[in-house]
Amino acid sequence: MVLYFYPKDDTPGCTTEACDFRDNYENFQDLNAVILGISPDTEESHKKFIDKHELPFELLVDEQKEVAEQFGVWQLKKKFGKEYMGIVRSTFIIDKEGVLRKEFRNIQVKGHVENALNYIREEL
Repeated sequence: MVLYFYPKDDTPGCTTEACDFRDNYENFQDLNAVILGISPDTEESHKKFIDKHELPFELLVDEQKEVAEQFGVWQLKKKFGKEYMGIVRSTFIIDKEGVLRKEFRNIQVKGHVENALNYIREEL
């Protein structure tokens, strides 16, 4: 399983990341990998995001940030001199037995999906 945390539906970086996963969806399926995205957005927001970008995978709702806190991705962030709590873009690779095998934390969007795909190809 590829579980990726992202800050907000339909923002530039999050859209790029989701579309990169979409564009590589068949490659992940060929490796029997399930993709799940998760953010604090509502179910309605996720539905619009999925429909708008034709995403072939599920987006999970974490409005209370409980899952984000369990994975340690709900953190203090800084942007333009302001501090606020938010999701630190991260991806977790979980094997078929439910064991966390790889953590990609505080990632940059460009090239990230390829890195996750290569990890699964080479290590699992």
